[in-house]
Amino acid sequence: MENKEQEFLAHIEKNKGIIHKICKMYMDTVDDQQDLFQEIVYQLWKSYASFQHQSSFSTWMYRVALNTAIVFLKKEKRQPQTSDTMPEYLAVEEQQWTVREQQLHHFYRAVRKLEKLEKALVFYHLENYSHKEIGENLGISEVNARVKLNRAKTKLKELIKQQGYEF
Repeated sequence: MENKEQEFLAHIEKNKGIIHKICKMYMDTVDDQQDLFQEIVYQLWKSYASFQHQSSFSTWMYRVALNTAIVFLKKEKRQPQTSDTMPEYLAVEEQQWTVREQQLHHFYRAVRKLEKLEKALVFYHLENYSHKEIGENLGISEVNARVKLNRAKTKLKELIKQQGYEF
């Protein structure tokens, strides 16, 4: 058991950046992102015994993490909505961000407004998956993955422009 636990923790440590990306894509606040991160790791651990090494750990992890994020998002939407305005302390922090941090902030803010399939498409694209691999992972054809990804990118650009920001 201990070896399996250490093996799991090593996989999580190696791939935690991927989990953080998914959390930023699906959740607005740092607290919600941390909650989702914990939920994803918990779901991965819960399912780890069923992982049969037929694919790489990261491929399996993508599927579990994205499904967990979608379920978590549905639960989150059932809770009362909070204000969409940025708290004052975050506005002050934003003024001190580097250009790269500002770009990432606008990018993730726009991504969170995409539909769940669009978020998954963008995520897989950012992870350098081919259209064929994206289609296989999402259960759609390669052509459909390409078309939907292009539409998602266009929508993403428009959302970023609406924020008053352009790359």
